[in-house]
Amino acid sequence: MNTPVLVALLLRLAVLLLALAAWIVIRVRRKSSDREQRRRLAVNARGRLGDATITDVSADTIYYSYTVNGVVYEGSQDVSQLSSLIPSEPERLIGPASLKYQPRNPANSIVICEEWSGLRRR
Repeated sequence: MNTPVLVALLLRLAVLLLALAAWIVIRVRRKSSDREQRRRLAVNARGRLGDATITDVSADTIYYSYTVNGVVYEGSQDVSQLSSLIPSEPERLIGPASLKYQPRNPANSIVICEEWSGLRRR
């Protein structure tokens, strides 16, 4: 092969590789809200049930504590995407609740998601 043909071939290959890399980056990169939703659904699907105590509720966050294998955890969950599932008087949620947590990482927990709720209505 002569040099101009080889250079043209290498340029085409470089453009193809750049296009492939851009497609992979766009495909892999997702919104943080999608990532949080996937996390909630994964914990719901594979998580273990436990008891929690909701200690505080703000506009978009539920704060709770729970014990797993003698270790006390304090967690919070952003519920801004789940506002339709939260009662109109969220302060009434303070008290006992259920939660789901990942057995290998008990700090990864939820009290509510799109398909399940550990909130107890009063």
